[in-house]
Amino acid sequence: MNFPESKVMQQLPKQFFASLVQRVNAKVASGADVINVGQGNPDQPTPAFVVKALAEAAQDPATHKYAQFRGQPAFKQACADFYEREYGVKLDPEKEIAVLGGTKIGLVELPFALMNPGETILMPDPGYPDYFSGVALAQVKLATYPLLEANNFLPDYASFDPAVAAAAKLMYLNYPNNPTGAVATPEFYDQTVAFAQQHHIGVVSDFAYGAIGFDGQRPVSFLQRAGAKDVGIEFYSFSKTYNMAGWRLGFAAGNADMIEAINLIQDHLFVSVFPAVQRAGMAALQSDQSAAQAISDRYESRRNALLAAAAKINWPAYRPGGTFYTLMKVPAGYTSEQFANLLLDQASVAVGPCNGFGAHGEGYVRIGLLVSEERLVEAVERVGALNLF
Repeated sequence: MNFPESKVMQQLPKQFFASLVQRVNAKVASGADVINVGQGNPDQPTPAFVVKALAEAAQDPATHKYAQFRGQPAFKQACADFYEREYGVKLDPEKEIAVLGGTKIGLVELPFALMNPGETILMPDPGYPDYFSGVALAQVKLATYPLLEANNFLPDYASFDPAVAAAAKLMYLNYPNNPTGAVATPEFYDQTVAFAQQHHIGVVSDFAYGAIGFDGQRPVSFLQRAGAKDVGIEFYSFSKTYNMAGWRLGFAAGNADMIEAINLIQDHLFVSVFPAVQRAGMAALQSDQSAAQAISDRYESRRNALLAAAAKINWPAYRPGGTFYTLMKVPAGYTSEQFANLLLDQASVAVGPCNGFGAHGEGYVRIGLLVSEERLVEAVERVGALNLF
């Protein structure tokens, strides 16, 4: 018997980076010393005090039972307290917090929790590829908006097609931004609130890199701006802030209607997150955040080393204000994918071709600041030896 996939599953976007991983693995298998800066997986361990909190919680039989469907109340209170302490944002832990087994779940499920087939959603280009999985699953209409270096990779609302803006029901934002490393300003978020109110659009702020800011500047939370909770929500991830990528823990915060939609769909899909992991998350949120700052400082030091090395070979880069990525320009005569393939084949350096993030990513590759400074410098030196710039 054959069991073909549904039409919806067949419409899912192809995983662009799967082929890159295969090529990198094949290069490594050949015996090459590959410097892999093409992926977004933190290279350092989770802080020891968080691991200890998990171990202690796992010894408590109370954590072995089903979690409460909508998350443990103490964890949701810790999330609300964190936002009030760190960003000055007051949240109702029961009505304005949704617990997630990683924020990817919320970002993908939100379109079919809030939208009907055929309705319009606005997505950034370039943007995190998994956003588009939710578009396909919900069978909604995709409209993208360009992020251009000339505008510091922020959308220009004045350039939006009025008909598209009028039709849009949701709009995704991501700052600090993957793949560009761009950061949002308070003024930009004020413009976003006004734009959303004018067109009755729900704003979805992906704040995955919210703790990683450089040059003495702390990333701004969308929810800090007046009126933000009226028009949208924000997703906060533990993966980057605390090197907890494999733990799968995050939360959404903000507009009560949007939070209820997430909670309702998750009532049918999940039984929340392992309670011991939620307790470990509480330990992270309730800490003095020195561990999170140390993580951010490490990435800033790596960024500085990378940019200094790139300047020596005249490799143009966009200076990121946050995240653990640096956007590099592709030399004349190459597409992003061609250049990435060349670096892997001839320099054993794996980078992420940014056309995989959307059409406006063409002309760039993304370098992850996820190896040591020495290896980052070595990667750039290998590129320099090809005499392409």
